Amino acid sequence: MPSDNPFDDPLRVRATEILRELTGREDAAFRDGQFDAVAALVRDHKRVLVVQRTGWGKSAVYFVAARLIREGYGAERGPTLIISPLLALMRDQVAAAERAGVRAATINSSNATEWDAVLDSLTAGELDVLLISPERLTNPKFRTNVLDVLLDPARAGVGMIVVDEAHCISDWGHDFRPDYRRIGTLLDGLPAELPVLATTATANSRVVADVAAQLGEDTMVVRGPLSRDSLRLGAAPTATAEHRIGWLVQHLGDFQGSGIIYALTVSAAEDTTRALAEAGWDVASYTGRTDAEERARLERSLKDNEIKALVATSALGMGFDKPDLGFVVHLGAPSSAVAYYQQVGRAGRATDNADVLLLPGNEDPNIWEYFATASMPDEDEAQAVLEALADAGSALSVPALEPLVGVKRSRLELLLKTLQVDGAVDRVQGGFVSTGVPWTYDARRYAAVAEARRTEAEAMLEYEAGRRCRMRFLAETLDDPHARDCGRCDVCAGQWWDSGVSDDSASGARRILSGIGIPVEPRGQWPSGMATIGVPLKGKIPPEERVSAGRAVARFTDLGPGQVLRGFLADGAEDAPVPKNIADWCIRVLKEWDWDERPTVVVGMPGTTRPVTCADLATGLARIGRMTDGGQLSYTRDPGSPDVNSAYRVQNLHGAVHVEPTTAAAVDGQVVMLVDTEIGSRWAMTLAGRELRRAGAHAVLPFALALRG
Repeated sequence: MPSDNPFDDPLRVRATEILRELTGREDAAFRDGQFDAVAALVRDHKRVLVVQRTGWGKSAVYFVAARLIREGYGAERGPTLIISPLLALMRDQVAAAERAGVRAATINSSNATEWDAVLDSLTAGELDVLLISPERLTNPKFRTNVLDVLLDPARAGVGMIVVDEAHCISDWGHDFRPDYRRIGTLLDGLPAELPVLATTATANSRVVADVAAQLGEDTMVVRGPLSRDSLRLGAAPTATAEHRIGWLVQHLGDFQGSGIIYALTVSAAEDTTRALAEAGWDVASYTGRTDAEERARLERSLKDNEIKALVATSALGMGFDKPDLGFVVHLGAPSSAVAYYQQVGRAGRATDNADVLLLPGNEDPNIWEYFATASMPDEDEAQAVLEALADAGSALSVPALEPLVGVKRSRLELLLKTLQVDGAVDRVQGGFVSTGVPWTYDARRYAAVAEARRTEAEAMLEYEAGRRCRMRFLAETLDDPHARDCGRCDVCAGQWWDSGVSDDSASGARRILSGIGIPVEPRGQWPSGMATIGVPLKGKIPPEERVSAGRAVARFTDLGPGQVLRGFLADGAEDAPVPKNIADWCIRVLKEWDWDERPTVVVGMPGTTRPVTCADLATGLARIGRMTDGGQLSYTRDPGSPDVNSAYRVQNLHGAVHVEPTTAAAVDGQVVMLVDTEIGSRWAMTLAGRELRRAGAHAVLPFALALRG
């Protein structure tokens, strides 16, 4: 008979030792359900779904199990493959793995220059864990060079599959992602005895049942209570953007420690950051437009309490781990109470108290409707894509396909993912091809998903109304049988925040929201791994080679001026001189620009797509501003597409910018305004500005009509 003493179990003894290495605590012990999940994976080779609140320790389960598997418990196998949705999550997981003595690496869009080295370590058996994004599963090079290696039994094979944030698998999950649907196909082709772990903190009963069914009929479900005792929840009445941002400007100091301010759109995040920064708060934006190197720096700044808050979209969400995060504020409500629970769960993991406040906006339902429909394929658009690929007879890249079907780039990329998951197209070297597999629009399924989204939105409005305990409401939305009143939220204990907003705070926010002149922050650091692709740049950009902060008239995503600029600079639009209304905006931006040193010379970027517009903009600004026209830069070779990651964009631009001798003479010792029609990744301005600084320019201030995004 087995002993009743758990520490007579060698597996539990070794698992506890690893747990203590992971946590750095000699008294660490497994929470209820943790070791059960570990044993089911390592000893019984089962498929396990863990649904536990944020901070419970789901990552401890897979790191402990991964190391036990590599040490030969159960059966000797190869490394664990963790499929994880966000870069922030991967960075934290790699760091946690190292603490547990687990050799971990990641392959994602931010470290393309390191892939070969990671693959060498993988094939040499030097890795215990490989973390990838679900998007990697659709990449042909990855499938051939990495996935086939992991799944090859002759090389010990993969030891375990982990699907983090597994609610993304389900159509019914609040954050369903088409790339995640490929995971089910991947699992179907694996041996039944291969252990698989799926984890999430945000799944109601319907999502749990759906994910468990995709894992397999014998899936073990480990589920615990989801309420968070440390959180004090509240929700203010619906208000305008200027009122809410004005309130934050005035009351951000009421919150203890550092935290996250969530916004629903990139523009809202950047406008809020600007308003708070102008009021003296140390904040920064973190959105889908923030590149990988900058994200890592910002995450570290928040974790080290060097800034008061990150103003973020959902790009900063699942997996970001700062145990002492003091507060989470939402400027606008997510479309689902489940999604809201997931985001507020970032706060108060290792503290007794953390504040969570929702500031809903009048525009929220319209934003919800947009995102609810954006992820669903349009039947006519899908058929147009399939016909274009079939007619081409060879692979088409997204840029080549875009003008053939008349679908916007972001929507086209999402549609291609859906068609690929459905088997109608495949991604190969060079782009996408038609597989010839018939595709039928599943109207019933998409209608059901749309209805589920409407129900979720109604639940969010019910949460805002505050008719019952807010924590209990969130837990019950997740079908938590342990839900109870918290006694701390504004419904249970009364309003706990000061709702006053001064006229000065509100008017300052109004000025920023209605104005033009968007700051363009300079790049401060080169992408990592440049030496591996032949570019001798690394670390921080030296001050003497760096551009200064710049300005753009507006973002393409802004209302008003942004939409006018979008039309004027649209692909296929006439390459024309700058019209008077846009020129007037430029003059206004220059007048309001609070530069430290006034520019004296104007230089134009190489006009690769809009040479007439770019040249007219540069000469016009020089004339109006009574500055010297320093001419235009040129490219010595094709700089390639801007639609690549940072490392390869810098590689394409490095050494490609030419400064004419007459321009070099004009900029020597001068403050230069470097002008372009639009700015995307900022790397073109960074590399061109570097060449001007090396030619003698005292400072370089970028200026553009529009910011992309």
